[in-house]
Amino acid sequence: MEKIKSFTVDHTKFGVGMYISRIDNGIVTYDIRMTKPNGGLYLSSPSIHTIEHIFATYARNSEFSDNIVYVGPMGCRTGFYLLTREMSHEDAINLVRRAYRYIRDFEGEIPGYSPEECGNYLEHDLESAKKDVLPLLEKLKNYTPKMLDYSWHFE
Repeated sequence: MEKIKSFTVDHTKFGVGMYISRIDNGIVTYDIRMTKPNGGLYLSSPSIHTIEHIFATYARNSEFSDNIVYVGPMGCRTGFYLLTREMSHEDAINLVRRAYRYIRDFEGEIPGYSPEECGNYLEHDLESAKKDVLPLLEKLKNYTPKMLDYSWHFE
């Protein structure tokens, strides 16, 4: 089989940040890295699950709801994928920035937190989720579309 594109990026050369993983038929896949790949620190399952619920709910309720194709965690537990269509890179960066601020400041019941709405509703950790979004929020402070290219971050 052919190697998929995400496996052709040298994961030892970039860290926390937001990148364009691929563009297929007008759908942009953003790689949202919250921890350095292979850096020894990974998101816990309860934290990533909570971030997923809040991030997806926020994105799908934003002014870009019609542009959101998918929001979901990476299996390696280092971040998320955000798939969009017909949305500028600047808007995608701003959406992630706003969504992660929302997670950082979130109070109340986690969206989709019931056995009727979620297949593993008891596995959540809001306090860890709030802490885990902080490194990316710091990194995105002055982010520009130019910085979405992996090679911009290579050492």
